[in-house]
Amino acid sequence: MNSNEAAIVFESHRPRLISICYRMLGERAASEDVVQDTWLRWAKTDQVAVNNPEAWLTRVATRIAIDALRAAQRQRETYVGTWLPEPLIGSDNNAVETDYIQAQECGLALLWAMERLDASERAAFILREAFDAEYAELARILSKSEAACRQMVSRARKRVQSSGPRFDVSDAQITGLITDFFAVAASGDFDAAVKMLANDAVALSDGGPTVRAVRRPLYGPEEIVGVMMAILGKYIGQPGWRVEPCIANGLPALMQKVGSRVETIVTVVPDAQGRIAWMYSMRAPEKMLHLN
Repeated sequence: MNSNEAAIVFESHRPRLISICYRMLGERAASEDVVQDTWLRWAKTDQVAVNNPEAWLTRVATRIAIDALRAAQRQRETYVGTWLPEPLIGSDNNAVETDYIQAQECGLALLWAMERLDASERAAFILREAFDAEYAELARILSKSEAACRQMVSRARKRVQSSGPRFDVSDAQITGLITDFFAVAASGDFDAAVKMLANDAVALSDGGPTVRAVRRPLYGPEEIVGVMMAILGKYIGQPGWRVEPCIANGLPALMQKVGSRVETIVTVVPDAQGRIAWMYSMRAPEKMLHLN
């Protein structure tokens, strides 16, 4: 296999590798770094001796991603405020890049819930749940027995299911809920806004080290609405301020902009009664560079 053929084979698997790494790391740049490292190793190996390029590339990328996640988890221990995964943004007229089409299928709520898993558990869960990997393949990738991999996936599934809200609702329901909530909050109707949230609602905000944001999770309708209305009050009336619909990781979201600059991405997950159970607000500029 010559260098051009090796590159063609690798590029055919790039979207899958990006999807795995984004699910592992929750960041575009970090995911692309892992995929680039995987390419360098692929370019140096004897490709003719590789019987199954997809399996080889998956194994190498996953192992590099596990190491990258462990390093990132240590860094996040000193992160300012709440660390949230970087959103993948598209719209009806502007889809995410081809390499990220598979990756955007992973919702932000699921990415956040997977932060509770250690690196190996997360890899096992992702490969099994999202890519239907056989336990024998997991065993080869993680250097563990099939029985151990089954236990890891089972344990990870239970932890993820208990960590975040996930209900089957239509895009139209999410669009209506988030649009109505912001309209009511912007109008200043505190009581009406409170009624749109579940009693155990949680709101998370990530401003990174440079932008002011709530540094801890907000719990309960009253606290969430009070803070959201205070924030909106600072923006409403500013020249060029507006709210536009967008798609964040395949689900409806709102983009708050001042002029052409994206200031905040907000999305929600409803509960079974159609109330907001989980709210995600991204304000960290370094996680929205591709938008600005």
